[in-house]
Amino acid sequence: MEHHDKRIDAYIAESAAFAQPILRRLRRFVHQGCPDVQETMRWGFPHFDYNGMMCSMAAFKKHCTFGFWKSSLMSDPKGLFTTGSAMGNLGRIESVTDLPTDSVLLRYIREAAELNKRGARVLRKKKPARPVRVPAFFATALDKNKRAGKVFDSFSASQQREYIEWLTEAKTQATREKRLRTAIAWIAQGKMRNWQYIKK
Repeated sequence: MEHHDKRIDAYIAESAAFAQPILRRLRRFVHQGCPDVQETMRWGFPHFDYNGMMCSMAAFKKHCTFGFWKSSLMSDPKGLFTTGSAMGNLGRIESVTDLPTDSVLLRYIREAAELNKRGARVLRKKKPARPVRVPAFFATALDKNKRAGKVFDSFSASQQREYIEWLTEAKTQATREKRLRTAIAWIAQGKMRNWQYIKK
């Protein structure tokens, strides 16, 4: 038995006239392709869940969007998925004729449901770490103290940045030079910038 969320009924009723038949058709085919789907509202627009988020749709002033949460894992045999879209995989949907054929839409929805049923996960790409830029005066001091230079190179990027920020934030030349001497001594001993606050 289909579960219809009254909030989605209201969302469709309040959408522009052109959008209503699009949303109703998408909703009908989601239920047809995945009879156990659950409806809900997230971030102000309709979502369809089946063992987690599966797909969503939204209406705007002049177009609608529809997207699968695991589109990157789907086969997309018809090459329907757009790239660079802020929301949705099917691009701008301005009328029912912009939607894929019934059989194609059902095939995609069933594939999305199967991925969720299997517990497939999308691997998120980690952002590459920002390169650490060592100021010239600091690099020179590290070159002069081989032990400190070797230890500093073994530090993580965040540990290196803590020292660099401490040195470059010095208000005066005298303060910077004092901090530099301290930093080189601490690093040579294998100490991180905030070593005093690390619980033993």
